[in-house]
Amino acid sequence: MKRLLWLALCVIGLMGAVSFAAEERAGDLRLTLPPVFYAAPGVEMNIYYDNIVLTETPEECHFNMKCTLGKCEERQWTLTPSPDNAGDYKMTVIVSDEKKKVLAEGKTLLRVVRADAGAGRNIRVLIVGDSLTAGGGYAAEVARCLSLPGNPTGKLLGTRKTGGKGVAHEGYGGWTWSGFATRYEPNPDPENPDPKKRKISSPFVFLGKDGKPDLDPARYFKEKCDGDKPDYITVLLGINDCFGASRNPDDAKAVDTTIDTMFKNAETLLAAFRKAAPKADIGVCLTTPPNSRESGFVANYKGDYHRWQWKQVQHHLVHRQLEHFGKREKDRITIVPTELNLDPVDGYPDNNGVHPNAAGYKQIGDSIYSWLKSRMQSPR
Repeated sequence: MKRLLWLALCVIGLMGAVSFAAEERAGDLRLTLPPVFYAAPGVEMNIYYDNIVLTETPEECHFNMKCTLGKCEERQWTLTPSPDNAGDYKMTVIVSDEKKKVLAEGKTLLRVVRADAGAGRNIRVLIVGDSLTAGGGYAAEVARCLSLPGNPTGKLLGTRKTGGKGVAHEGYGGWTWSGFATRYEPNPDPENPDPKKRKISSPFVFLGKDGKPDLDPARYFKEKCDGDKPDYITVLLGINDCFGASRNPDDAKAVDTTIDTMFKNAETLLAAFRKAAPKADIGVCLTTPPNSRESGFVANYKGDYHRWQWKQVQHHLVHRQLEHFGKREKDRITIVPTELNLDPVDGYPDNNGVHPNAAGYKQIGDSIYSWLKSRMQSPR
């Protein structure tokens, strides 16, 4: 009965908020699964149910994760693989209601990487992102994991070492794909204590010979990274590109136009990275899910933005990221499923809508590390 009441409310709009797309709230859970997700031995990996379906009430759904590894718990499927588990495992995800009616079904592939993948190599990693990267939390977790036995010696590239972690990256609060591709300040003032007056250029944009700003990662690697080119690049962006669209998630055309613009800017930056580092593996990180609590959005946005509105846009964005970047292996561009392994409850503080706590940043880092290990065991 509760389920029927919820579906009825979805149709007429709950608390005045009509759905991003009416048919989604009326029953289409929009199950979003990456083609492959990765796990490294000794590192806990999860799929949080709330992150893969579009509903305000995931607790009213039953999730059956059919896989020979891992186990289902109350809010997630979980696995900490052993070295003996290395290999590929098919997974079928079935979502049903309390009457066992199937609401959604999908498939993905779990890839447990070899514990010694990359051992004996010397690698360089460039981590790019917005404020989730700027704090240094997940970059530090990537560095910690890479320091464990069975891994290559590694160097993280970047001009930023924020958050007291001492780990290099290129993370800047509030930044977008466009910002990294175009932002130039003739008189930068990155250390200004007033954030509103702080002026920062993209580390990849320089003044060209014609006196105009030029996107030039090759020059960045030469001048800012001692000539080192990355073997692996990860980019975690999307929140700042698309967050404004959550003011009116019902305007599907406007939301898709916003995402289209983001993809255009993303392709500009990715093409520049590819030209400057033709052999690098590039991982596009799926935009992370929000805090499960509305209180986080109240604390940050004072009623201007809401959790459910952003969840609708973020979920649709992930759906489109999977379509846009999911079949780019020939370009050495693959998806990093960072939205699966981030706990929307215990991975966030009570008072922040989109920025995880230390546990959440660790989970993002573990997802990226597992992706890196997978790329290290793939033929180059």
